[in-house]
Amino acid sequence: MTSTADWQAAVGRNWARTWQLTDRSFAGLTAQLLERIGRYPGELVLDVGCGAGELSLAVARARPRARMLGLDISSDLIDAARARAGSETAQIQFELGDAAHWADPEFTPDLLISRHGVMFFDDPSAAFAHLRAVAAPDARLVFSCFRSPRENPWASGITELLGLPPGDPVAPGPFAFADPQHVEAILAQAGWGQIDFEPVDFAYVAGHGVDPVEDALAFVARIGPAAPALRQLDGAARDTALARLRNWFAGHRSGDLVALPGAAWIVTAEADRRHRRR
Repeated sequence: MTSTADWQAAVGRNWARTWQLTDRSFAGLTAQLLERIGRYPGELVLDVGCGAGELSLAVARARPRARMLGLDISSDLIDAARARAGSETAQIQFELGDAAHWADPEFTPDLLISRHGVMFFDDPSAAFAHLRAVAAPDARLVFSCFRSPRENPWASGITELLGLPPGDPVAPGPFAFADPQHVEAILAQAGWGQIDFEPVDFAYVAGHGVDPVEDALAFVARIGPAAPALRQLDGAARDTALARLRNWFAGHRSGDLVALPGAAWIVTAEADRRHRRR
């Protein structure tokens, strides 16, 4: 489980410090998500859980007449996104806030997007109902989320390797939206219709460079399921865990790259006009 408090503290700080590496790991997914987003109109675009801003910035560049708002609960990630934006601040803004409660009467989004930022709501049904309420009557929703851990060995492999217990499948966290029936029920109840799930596969890049195995090891020690487990180990126990991970990554090395299969859903939906806005 990854809570709001986690993102506002250590998890958010780690992602902000390593945004280049997390963007690298998602590069294959981001390209596919951007292509799907490009199919839909939108002049007021809200990026939910924008992180360090990669998706927001890419969409803003593709839509020079649109206004872009990136929203995240981590002040560290918002600071990183603002730093990346630099002079691109006229068209795009990054704000600290929880999308489950955010509202701006001067910004009624007609396109809501997210790259893996929607699986961490404490109450997803209420959050998506709120987003429907503050969105335009004809708003579109496009987001990505992971499919099952079994289809994402970068996570399940590490979990098994380190002997970590499986988490609650619907608790806030990376795989909370893996079950499409569960997600469809949430969205439909919240006032979203025409819901579609498209499976997409991508290479989850864990390591790259002269020594991609050590690069991958350093990455997962900061981000993902191994990070909290490794922080609780020391001495021989930590050395053993690192050796297991090192050998495992070596088996996935190809030249200067360590990459593992990644599997996601790209979910699209439309605001259901039968649900009245607040």
